[in-house]
Amino acid sequence: MITQNKGKRLKAKREGRYATVEKTLKVFNELEKTGLIRRYVIGGGIAVLFYAEPILTYVLDVFCLLPVCPPPAAGRPAERGGLITLTPIYEYLQKKGYSVQEEHIVIEGIPVRFIPAYNELVEEAMGEAIEIRYKRVKTRIVRSEHLLAIMLQTYRPKDRERMLLLLDEAQIDMPYLENVLKRHGLQEKWSKFKRRYREE
Repeated sequence: MITQNKGKRLKAKREGRYATVEKTLKVFNELEKTGLIRRYVIGGGIAVLFYAEPILTYVLDVFCLLPVCPPPAAGRPAERGGLITLTPIYEYLQKKGYSVQEEHIVIEGIPVRFIPAYNELVEEAMGEAIEIRYKRVKTRIVRSEHLLAIMLQTYRPKDRERMLLLLDEAQIDMPYLENVLKRHGLQEKWSKFKRRYREE
């Protein structure tokens, strides 16, 4: 049984969490304005939360398009050779007091993983992402259909769990999904997935 005081603490904790996410999204928008990121889109488990019931996830995955030659820091020459690197982003955020933990950088208490767009499917997902407003902050999330296609492509155990959750609880535009799968050569893999998990 939840007492009144405990209920207030739980509500305060949720509200604090929402405020933290809002602050984190503001940082992403700031990175776009500086030119360190050309465009960002929220993906992974956090994106699934916008379409389905909460799942256990701790990391905020952010797909991003990066400038080939990032703006140099003060007193530092621009990088050559057309390299795409996350280093300027990490340096910028660390100067603001955010810490790096393994492959994540913790922004306002939330572990964030910046993932440069690594193939045509992710680039397409970023281009067709949905713009939403979280509290008072504008942001973007990957469409549910592209989330399914990306998870089908990576196909880790947690991806399969999230795919089933999306299919059960989200509104999926199946013709749109089928076109995405066809463009990226995932139809056969999709058929095998359905035979194994959806037609039992």
